[in-house]
Amino acid sequence: MIDVHCHLTEKPLVDDLDNVIKEAKNKGVKAIVTSGIGPEDCKHVLEIADNQYVFPSLGIEPYELDGYEEVIELIRKERNRVIMIGEVGLDYYAAPRDTWEIQRRVFIEFIELSKELDKPLVIHSRSAGRYAVDILIQNKAERVIMHAFDGKPSHAERGAQHGYLFSIPPSVARSEQKQKLVKRLPLENLLLESDAPVLAPERNMVNKPSNIKVSAEWIAKLKGIKLEAVIEETEQQAREILRI
Repeated sequence: MIDVHCHLTEKPLVDDLDNVIKEAKNKGVKAIVTSGIGPEDCKHVLEIADNQYVFPSLGIEPYELDGYEEVIELIRKERNRVIMIGEVGLDYYAAPRDTWEIQRRVFIEFIELSKELDKPLVIHSRSAGRYAVDILIQNKAERVIMHAFDGKPSHAERGAQHGYLFSIPPSVARSEQKQKLVKRLPLENLLLESDAPVLAPERNMVNKPSNIKVSAEWIAKLKGIKLEAVIEETEQQAREILRI
């Protein structure tokens, strides 16, 4: 299993990082991608990533875009270490409408950067799934992971038709929307993510990368297939898009 998206630099995970990683290894997690959100967090991500088990992805929250140019510079500078760009994208839930246009412009800059550097994108699209998929298609994004997609399955299917992958968090255990998404999308378009420390299988619980097994178990249950098949397929797809 590979956790394609989490935030190991966030509390409380960062305060117990050795044990968090040890637990993940013990639960069968083969690799973790930790995402930076903003200039300082991205620098911290680079400090904790060893590029052997913990891999860095650099981005910025769409609703807090101050310093995005610095993030772009850092990605260029560290292009040989950075395996993915993001999370980046759109957020129409946390940000007022008057920010939507600048969100779109910055999003397109990151899409162009991903094509230039031949890096995959991990996409944040809270309450903006349809619009994020549209922009990705219009701008010919090539290697895409839609993280914790909260849009309609029909919009996800449109992305899947363009080869986009959708990473499923452990909150699938309590989310009817995520369960519908899993049922509608082919297994070859699914990946595992924790989004730790959030999106745990239970409310008011600190999430950890080790919980991606919950995601795999629910995918197997919802699709009526063996857990081993889910683990094998999602790991292969993660290795292909991340090139690890």
